[in-house]
Amino acid sequence: MCTTIPTDTPEKAHDRFAEAAVFHGHICPGLATGYRAAEIALARLRSGRSEDEELVTIAETDACGVDAIQVLTGCTAGKGNLLFKDHGKHAFTFINRKTGAAIRVIPNPSFDVDLIDPEFAPLRTRVMQGQATDAEYAEFCERREKVVEAILHAPVEDLFIVREVDAEIPERARIFRSVPCAKCGEMTAESRVRVEDGKFVCYACSQEYSRRL
Repeated sequence: MCTTIPTDTPEKAHDRFAEAAVFHGHICPGLATGYRAAEIALARLRSGRSEDEELVTIAETDACGVDAIQVLTGCTAGKGNLLFKDHGKHAFTFINRKTGAAIRVIPNPSFDVDLIDPEFAPLRTRVMQGQATDAEYAEFCERREKVVEAILHAPVEDLFIVREVDAEIPERARIFRSVPCAKCGEMTAESRVRVEDGKFVCYACSQEYSRRL
C-alpha cells in the first residue's frame, strides 16, 4: 500500500500541505502546484486565510490544485469566493477585496515535471489504466513523492509567472429565496429558475436543458 498522505513536511512553510492532502485524498503534482500558487497569493496580497469573502480566487481549471487553494486560502465554492471559468488553464487570479490588489498566477512553460523525473508520467499512465504491477505501483508512489517534494521546494520563478493585474472585484455571494419547480416540485433558487408558460421551472426540467441533451 502506498503512503499517499504525508503526516509532516520538512519545512514549517509546508505544514499545511498535509492538511490539503487529507482533504484531496492523496498527494500529487497538481495538488502541490495549487498549494504553491496559494502560498504566493497569501504572501503577495498580504491576506490571511479568508474567513468570509475577504479573498477571492478565480480558477480557470477544476483540477487537483483547486483543492489545495480551498484549504490554504479559504476560498471555497460554498462561500462563493471561489469562481470557476472553464478555460482549461492552470491559471489562478487572486483578489484581495480590502485593498483591491490582484495577481494572476500561471505555470512557467519552462517548468516540466518530465524534467524532474522522465519515468514518472508513463508510470502514472500505467497506474491510472490499471495495468501496473504491485512493484510498478510502489515505484510510482516513490517517484510521485519525490516529484511533489521538488515542486514544494522549487523557486517561485521556476514554477510560475506571477503578475499584478487589474481585476474587477466580483460582487459578494447572494442568498436567494427558493421556489418549487412546477414540474418536479423540487425547491430551486429563484435566480436559477426559468419561466415557462408563466410557471417557475428548474433548469433540469426546462426546455432549454432538454434541447442541450
